[in-house]
Amino acid sequence: MPSPQTVVKLFLAAAPAVAFAAQALAALRPHLGLLVAATVASLAVEGIVYRWQRGLLSLFAKAHLDATVRHVLRDLLLVVGLLRLGEQDRETQYAGLLVGLLVFYGLHCAIQAVSVLVRRSRTLPVVTRNIDASALRLTPPPHRLLRRPGERLLLLGLPATLGLLVTAAADTSLYAAGGVALSLVLGLAGLGALLVRLLPSRRPAGEQETLDWFDAWLAEYRPTVGLYFSGGASSAYQANMWLESIAQLDGRPIIVLRERFMVQKIAATDIPIVCLPKVATLMRLEHSTLQVLIHPSNSGKTSQVVRIPTIRHTFVNHGESDKLSSCNPYAKAYDEVWVAGPAARERYAMAEVGVEDKDVVEIGRPQLDAVLPYAGPPAGAFTTVLYAPTWEGWDGNPGNTSVVEAGENLVRALLADPGVRLLYKPHPLTGSVDPRAGAADERIRELIRAANRERTGPRPSADAEAELARRTGELDRLTVTAFRPDADTLERMLLQGTPEPGRADAVTRATAAWEEAYWASLPEWEHQIVIAARPALYSCFNQADLLISDVSSVISDFLASGKPYAVANTSGMEEVAFRAAFPTVVAATVLTPDAAGVPDLLRTVRNPDLDDLAEERAALKVRLLGTAEPSSQERFNAATQALCAKARDHRARMAARLAEDFPGQRHEEITSRRPSLPA
Repeated sequence: MPSPQTVVKLFLAAAPAVAFAAQALAALRPHLGLLVAATVASLAVEGIVYRWQRGLLSLFAKAHLDATVRHVLRDLLLVVGLLRLGEQDRETQYAGLLVGLLVFYGLHCAIQAVSVLVRRSRTLPVVTRNIDASALRLTPPPHRLLRRPGERLLLLGLPATLGLLVTAAADTSLYAAGGVALSLVLGLAGLGALLVRLLPSRRPAGEQETLDWFDAWLAEYRPTVGLYFSGGASSAYQANMWLESIAQLDGRPIIVLRERFMVQKIAATDIPIVCLPKVATLMRLEHSTLQVLIHPSNSGKTSQVVRIPTIRHTFVNHGESDKLSSCNPYAKAYDEVWVAGPAARERYAMAEVGVEDKDVVEIGRPQLDAVLPYAGPPAGAFTTVLYAPTWEGWDGNPGNTSVVEAGENLVRALLADPGVRLLYKPHPLTGSVDPRAGAADERIRELIRAANRERTGPRPSADAEAELARRTGELDRLTVTAFRPDADTLERMLLQGTPEPGRADAVTRATAAWEEAYWASLPEWEHQIVIAARPALYSCFNQADLLISDVSSVISDFLASGKPYAVANTSGMEEVAFRAAFPTVVAATVLTPDAAGVPDLLRTVRNPDLDDLAEERAALKVRLLGTAEPSSQERFNAATQALCAKARDHRARMAARLAEDFPGQRHEEITSRRPSLPA
């Protein structure tokens, strides 16, 4: 049986056709009451769709029933009804109204054309954040009504439609004339407001002026190392996990993005952000001081930037995973591949994807400084278990995620223990490839909700909730920029200029305070479904006594804590072969899809004397994440500086060759384009 939401959508999808059919019938019969009722119903449906069901607009457009067609058809049927309801001489009487309506529709088309020109003038080749771009004459956009043709036509044409409707009921053309005249005035006012935006003094900087400004900013800021990222909206976490580590590097960091929407997906940071959608604009980095670009993921647009010969490129990935799919052949396109520890080096050698051992550099995992070490068995009444499965991946391997084949069994087994508090944190991409994974994820969530309904216990005081609200407000003030609902990219650039000094440190302190307040505001007995951006995965690590996951980077990162962990084996392999194939499983308890081993696992966590894998976890931690000294951040910084030195040496050699090949004036012209590099 369809859900109520589906029924509402089906009704609204069919309503316009029914209303127009009723209008046509009333106009041709003719029938005043039906004509008025059908017109009012049609307008009401338009308002509801634009307010609450905007997704239906694309469906109407596919059926060639877009806003303009619907509005013209509605008014046309009204005019036909007026002619049929009155005397035969009404054709001459209403000729002026018809001319007025035609002029209004022409005005609507003109407004749309000028709106497109205004939008193009506000689409700059460079989008920035944390940079003062006021020199580009950034201004707020026109009112959103002028930028949305459907809503604009509906509201500006409403006086004309209502005038025609009242004329049909009152049998006088004055109302129709007044309504059409008002619509024309509103249309002219809207057109004038848009035309003003095209005046030279009111337009933002043009493309060439913007590019010249960008070149000047690069020359002034002199970036040395950057984070390059391209991807979909749900993949922003892959870049966000590296922000703090990049900010602590020696030199002047920058973040280079390719998709405009991604500028707002990047988490709070003080690092200057530039988005360069076009390849031609991206190539301007060749003549900047940028020496190294760090890549946390592969994407189709990566091939465009690795062509820049003056920049060295390194792949750091967004996590350490045993899966051979993590050793993508694309990695050989980079100058170096930076991994956490010896295990990843061996993985690349085993995968034989063309990455030479000399190009692999072990840097550890700088992000894991936030993970607290093991402090003993659960101290309270509850054992906190974090179930953090990965997603299904692109290759269809059933062993990628445990959600489909084992997730519900694991959760049931955990919920059956009255001393367990479950934290369920699914991967953000769960269900994006395999619908079965999305369905299983939803069933798991419902199991947890049902278990919470059956549990009771004391709840934190109102003071704890008030403290969380206070900390949330404090963190939001530091990390969230308040935009108007109709703000566009240029207005966001204007509002997100150079950050205040010390903001990054303030965000770090506020985040720590928020996490403490968040966990304190939750009942210690209540299971949690953690899907929001906050709290972060590492904060969940610090709350957990045990992790259950799949073969993924989550396991490698959790090893930094030294706490017990388990891996679900849904690969179809025997346990011995499974452990041999995936080094991260060596120190894990392997769980079968039926979750039969969960009770014994919980006993081991609660009684460390039964834990015979502690030494294996300590050894595996070194193998996967590298040694504790020097720190991961220090190794990350050293690798960055070494690769920067290689970039400088390469530029020096190229400059020397140019001096030999292009002596004299030609050489001066070429070398003048290359800025001196900071050491």
